[in-house]
Amino acid sequence: MKDDNFLKEHNARRLWHPMGHPREVMENPPKIITGAKGVRITDIDGHSVVDAVGGLWCVNLGYSNDAVKEAIARQLHDLPYCSGFAGSTNPAAIEASVAVRDFFAEDGIERVFFTSGGSDSVETCLRLARQYHRLRGEPGRTKFLSLKRGYHGTHFGGASVNGNNRFRINYEPLLPGCFHLPAPCTYRNPFDESDPAALAQKIAAAMEDEIAFQGPGSIAAFIMEPILGAGGVLVPHESFMPLMREICDRHGILMIADEVICGFGRTGDWTGSRHWGVKPDLMSCAKGITSAYFPVGAALISGKVAEVFESSGADGAIFHGYTYSAHPVGAAAVVACLSETLRLDTKSNAGPRGTQLFEGVRKLAEKHDIIGDVRGGHGLMTGIEIVSDKAAKTPMDAETMQRIHEATYEAGAMVRLGMHNILMSPPLTITEAEVDAILNALDAGFSAV
Repeated sequence: MKDDNFLKEHNARRLWHPMGHPREVMENPPKIITGAKGVRITDIDGHSVVDAVGGLWCVNLGYSNDAVKEAIARQLHDLPYCSGFAGSTNPAAIEASVAVRDFFAEDGIERVFFTSGGSDSVETCLRLARQYHRLRGEPGRTKFLSLKRGYHGTHFGGASVNGNNRFRINYEPLLPGCFHLPAPCTYRNPFDESDPAALAQKIAAAMEDEIAFQGPGSIAAFIMEPILGAGGVLVPHESFMPLMREICDRHGILMIADEVICGFGRTGDWTGSRHWGVKPDLMSCAKGITSAYFPVGAALISGKVAEVFESSGADGAIFHGYTYSAHPVGAAAVVACLSETLRLDTKSNAGPRGTQLFEGVRKLAEKHDIIGDVRGGHGLMTGIEIVSDKAAKTPMDAETMQRIHEATYEAGAMVRLGMHNILMSPPLTITEAEVDAILNALDAGFSAV
């Protein structure tokens, strides 16, 4: 490893970073993180902070789970790679497919298609949805419905169903036939509706109207996050996802649940869909499937969808996949991570610690006028919308947001900025004292501006 001076000199000079302007990143180099333990990360200058982002909504088990690390090391020694394409497999992949199916059995999942991450998993679900309808004799079902402010990755398919124009405008034209419905956000919505139950009904009506306009026989699937994460931690009313499920069923539309963030205990249950009592037709997952110790994702297939593929003729062949699908090292990480997730029962800690974080931020909102809205309260995911004018709900400017971020970091917590939102999703193993440390750091960050 090169010395610290070399690393600082070359930081952001050769490496382009995702989700940032290359010039701005060079002018304001990112933190160089050199170590991590438990839920804390340490930078190159020795400054240790609580990771309130959990890596990127993904380090559910914290940074010190030896069982997962050892499983990866053993598999690297025994079999570092094996193709997962038809014709070969490996023991770890077989074991992982059973473990994942068992983990999601209550959600109606019967089959697993491994990918390299969340964007891959969404892309796979979109493709399988179109192929499903072709196999059933409805090749005209090619369109997709999704929610504004929803996030579904950065492939062309995922960007097309994304509900945030930051991920779309520079890359258009995208996949045709993708249409977006209003987000279930009571703080900002086109209906000026503050009642979450009434808002759910109005979005459902908008969905019915869009289906009628497009033609029910033209729509392949509707995709949504059970709780919208990157869009600001938007928690829908408990009736919302069941309403969407009923409309999909009535019109022959598949429901895809994007569980990349919500799955594996983040919402206080093992899936976000289960939290709302819904069984989707397809699910995309990643992140917590290995606690991000190895890049793995999966598209999960219900029995209803699997039966159509497995009973079909030659057109049921899946000519789609990735070099690292069912990678043996990743598969070993999956098996170990799911075992540890269940052993530690991380969803049970996510509930009370998530409530502590949410209620703590709500108390900060009484002190700091720049906090416009606080969202969360379902597991360990909290969003804070920052405004410059509370009455007018004027979004805070980017420079001030960056000052809050830096001051919060210096005070002891790494948080994530999403435009004028602060997003938090700490490891599910976090303690009461560590949540307090996040809240104290946020207080200092807000006070600084």
